Amino acid sequence: MFAVREEQAALDIVQDAMLRLAEKYGNRPATELPLLFHRIMQNAIRDYYRRQKVRSLWTTLLSSLSPGRGEDEEQDPLDTYEPPGGHDAAEAPGARLEQAQVLEIIEQELTRLPARQREAFIMRYWDELDVAETARAMGCSEGSVKTHCSRATHALAVALKARGVTL
Repeated sequence: MFAVREEQAALDIVQDAMLRLAEKYGNRPATELPLLFHRIMQNAIRDYYRRQKVRSLWTTLLSSLSPGRGEDEEQDPLDTYEPPGGHDAAEAPGARLEQAQVLEIIEQELTRLPARQREAFIMRYWDELDVAETARAMGCSEGSVKTHCSRATHALAVALKARGVTL
C-alpha cells in the first residue's frame, strides 16, 4: 500500500474516497463498506501517484520552455521558451530562430493529435483542470479523460523525439 506524504493531498484523497463510497455504495450492507472503502482508497492513491507522475513529466518538459514565472503569471510557457544557455543566448538571432522553430514544431504536433486527445491534454496539463472537471467539460467519463491524456502524452513525446526536439 502506498502512503501519501502531503497532508492536504492525503486529506483530499480520503474525502473523495468517502464521497465515492457514499455515492456509489450507500445502499450496500454496512458489513461490506470497510472492504469497499479500502479498495476505493487504494485506487484513489494509485490515481494520485499516476497523476503526479504525468504532471511531473510534463512540468519538467514544459519548464524548459519557460525561464520562470515573473510578474506575468498568465504567460503561456510556449511564448517564453528559452533555449539552453540562458537569457544572453535568447538575444542572439540564432537562438531566436531556434526558439521559433521549436515552438512551431510543438504547435504542429499538438494540431496533429486527435481532437479529443488534444482537448483532454490541454485542459489537464495547461489549464490544470482535474480529471473530474475535464470529464465534465468534455462530456465524457473520467476514464476516457485519463485514456485521452495518456495517449496524447505518448504521441507528443514520440513525435517531438522523432523531430529532434529535446526538452
